[in-house]
Amino acid sequence: MSARIPFRVRPMLATLVRKPFDKPGWVYEEKYDGYRILSYKEGPRVTLLSRNAHDRTETFSSVAKAIAALPARTLLLDGEVVVFDERAVSRFQLLQNLKYRPRYAVFDCLYVNGRDLRAQPLVLRRAALDEALARSKSNATVFTSAVLSPDGLEAFALAKRKGFEGVVAKDRSARYIEGRSRKWLKFKVHQEDEFLIVGYTAPAGSRMHFGALLLAAYNRGRLTYVGKVGTGFNRESLGSLFRAFQPLIVGRAPVTNPPKETNVTYLAPRLAAQIAYEELTADHKLRQPVFLGLRDDKRPRQVLLPEAK
Repeated sequence: MSARIPFRVRPMLATLVRKPFDKPGWVYEEKYDGYRILSYKEGPRVTLLSRNAHDRTETFSSVAKAIAALPARTLLLDGEVVVFDERAVSRFQLLQNLKYRPRYAVFDCLYVNGRDLRAQPLVLRRAALDEALARSKSNATVFTSAVLSPDGLEAFALAKRKGFEGVVAKDRSARYIEGRSRKWLKFKVHQEDEFLIVGYTAPAGSRMHFGALLLAAYNRGRLTYVGKVGTGFNRESLGSLFRAFQPLIVGRAPVTNPPKETNVTYLAPRLAAQIAYEELTADHKLRQPVFLGLRDDKRPRQVLLPEAK
């Protein structure tokens, strides 16, 4: 048997819906707050790729080592690398600190021991996943993602009670479809999305380097300003972000609707930030945003307003 997987895939992506639902033939899984990772086990070699095909094998070397120990000779898994807090809730910001142990929540199996499973229904791929991870312990680095409930409304209530980010609903009969699909749907408990950093304001008081970040996202092809975020930073992140910004400084606002204020330094829209927020208002402004960290697994043109996804 060859130890090569003869293809590479783009991940299947869930479509955001506004309200939870329950539908026969669907399964409702925990939505994790981490890095989407496709893992390729080819004999003793393991490669971890982000959703835009960046190699993350060294970054999450402990995850790669745990996958290498699985018994299957060839294996292609889809999942989320996460770090859990003390309440067993995944937190993206904890992934920014290497002192925490990352784990891999796996929710799909696309290839195992020479068999391509992409055309098989999810229910069979999930069975193959359970078999592939059968020797993994409940507290292992690599584990099967949690199914919250067979009822979508109960799954949402549980996610809300536990403080999870949300729920991913999946059609059990669906094959694996690369790209965005309505066979996988997601509804959120907490609002959290990526936005592009397009500038920063001058610091005030005891704050060093900058005051707040200006954020934007693409809406119908136009880069739209959505507000500022001034919380979620510490002394270290203020300094590292400021250094990363210097090569990106531009002379004019890159957005179509720049804010009416002075002391703004504009940046080319290259860096994406993970932002938690209360809501996005009708005029596309963020309420109560908090900076969680930078993301490097999305191209700038893929950062869309939540309603536009």
